[in-house]
Amino acid sequence: MVPDITTSLLLSVAVFAGAFVSGLSGFAFSAVAGAILLRVFQPLEAVPLMMACSIGVQATNLWALRRSIRWEGSLLLIVGGLIGVPIAVSLLQSTDTHLLRRGFGVIVALYAAYMLLRPTLVTAGEAVGRHWVALIGFGGGLVGGLTAMPGAIPTIWCDMRGMPKSEQRGLVQPFIAAMQIFAIALLVGHQDLSSKVFVDLAISLPALFAGSALGVIAFHRVNETVFRKTVLVLLLLSGISLI
Repeated sequence: MVPDITTSLLLSVAVFAGAFVSGLSGFAFSAVAGAILLRVFQPLEAVPLMMACSIGVQATNLWALRRSIRWEGSLLLIVGGLIGVPIAVSLLQSTDTHLLRRGFGVIVALYAAYMLLRPTLVTAGEAVGRHWVALIGFGGGLVGGLTAMPGAIPTIWCDMRGMPKSEQRGLVQPFIAAMQIFAIALLVGHQDLSSKVFVDLAISLPALFAGSALGVIAFHRVNETVFRKTVLVLLLLSGISLI
């Protein structure tokens, strides 16, 4: 069934906004697009649609930033994340995770608020062991499976180390893409997707690619300070949404 004009317009606006923010910051597609989509569609339709759109955005980002990708560090993050996601799925099925989500939301919101108000940023330039990078990935996968925010912990870690924006995106972007592909594979394995999801995805593609392209252009044009503040504001809003 083809959505009506109003629904299609809201779908395109939501996807464009989410794609633009994700193209600029590297994450937060679902946080932005979901604010509209979850009011228009049922969760069983909205969540798979957001995951599919987010993968499209990540693919666009990876292509646009391919020269900045740090594959060795990203692979360590991904290996850790692939261990964390199944544990999160198991917890979702056997434990009440509302308290965990709210607790993590408080931590993220407090961190972002503090760093926004902090006058200076101290760069941690020392080398980090491979096991620590994998552990950050594990935390990202675990938290991502519980909160749909796989990039939160790696992004905070990069911010704490004072990484330049290109280095941060080159490290975290492949990790987020891999976690989202893994998550949607698990979702497809547990439920059948309705044909309406594919219709909505087809309708949203122009807005998705337009938003992604403009977001990547904005990423290249903003300076390090603006980029960092944008990321922290998005982390703050994401933390509040979990609370």
